[in-house]
Amino acid sequence: MSSALSNIFARLPVSFSHGQGVWLWGTDGRRYLDALAGIGVNSLGHAHPKLVAAITEQAQRVIHVSNLYEVPQQEVLAQKLVALSGLTEVFYSSSGSEANEGAIKLARLYGYRNGNNHAHIITMDSSWHGRTIATLAATGSPKAREGFEPLPSGFIQVAYNDIGAIEKAGKDEPRVNAVLLETLQGEGGIRPADIDYLKAVRKLCDERGWLLMIDEVQSGIGRTGKWFAHQWADIRPDVMTLAKGLGGGVPIGATLMGGRAAGVFKPGNHGTTFGGNPLVCHAALTVLETLESEGLLANAEKVGERLKAGLASALAGVQGVNEVRGRGLMLGVELDRNCGPIARMALEAGLLINITRDRVVRLLPPLVLSESEADEIIARLVPVIKQFLADSPT
Repeated sequence: MSSALSNIFARLPVSFSHGQGVWLWGTDGRRYLDALAGIGVNSLGHAHPKLVAAITEQAQRVIHVSNLYEVPQQEVLAQKLVALSGLTEVFYSSSGSEANEGAIKLARLYGYRNGNNHAHIITMDSSWHGRTIATLAATGSPKAREGFEPLPSGFIQVAYNDIGAIEKAGKDEPRVNAVLLETLQGEGGIRPADIDYLKAVRKLCDERGWLLMIDEVQSGIGRTGKWFAHQWADIRPDVMTLAKGLGGGVPIGATLMGGRAAGVFKPGNHGTTFGGNPLVCHAALTVLETLESEGLLANAEKVGERLKAGLASALAGVQGVNEVRGRGLMLGVELDRNCGPIARMALEAGLLINITRDRVVRLLPPLVLSESEADEIIARLVPVIKQFLADSPT
């Protein structure tokens, strides 16, 4: 029977009936180790009892009422996010793309209110901020943008991890008023920013009166061992975007604002129908409280380091392996050739991973991953990588 689904996703031939922790059971009867967590979404793994109970409880009360009315669950979650981030305001949406769209709109409005009627935003090569038209224009992937021109203007893309490139862009274009970057590029190949670079960008934005906007959609919510990856550099952005792991599986995005960005949005400037409904906010608050109570940030750092070191050791000297990199439970193995087939090979080995930037095996396991489960990822993945490299020419 032909599918009625739009032909957008190149799906692997598996579907799942249920999950528990870091494991998923396929309808084929096999058990799979989930080292992808729905692309960094299932931060508590599958069927975590606290999250299941929270969603069930809230669904039995009220799921959605709209933002025409007060939503107490929004306020409780916002207070938690403000306390963790040091920012002061939260706007909810339903995805990372929408959260970044809100940040882009805010930057333009900030410029407009300060006499800059065509504000420009500096973004990074190899970055990823979403698939809406504006976030696509901000994204540093020519392949993703191809065929969707003309895209909105007002974005200047520069080299990642290069403070000089940002300084030059600001000199060449006086209408710049914001920098948008990821502290650890996910779709860009698991590329972490240098600590000194992040500090320098913060300093430059302060000197120029620009907004520093950090996309933590993939790297935030404890994934690197801190609540937000930029906290490793001991800096604070003016705007931060979240999604993915925040809801633990339910769709929620958030745009957090503080500093120069506080108070920019006024009634009527932005909006959402689904964003921040009672169900998703109660679920997200439960995710944050569970990450805290179960020590899962420390677990992400400890187990992530074990996984990274184990992969580096097992792949040391293997021809074709360029680097094992990342932080916490956001890791990548870069090869010297395109490696798309590895995803299917890993599936056959009972392991769920994916490929990003054509040559990078990406690992984003749930933050509940244990040391023995990390060792199992290594045991399943390393032979797959070695077999692929042996069978495929450069």
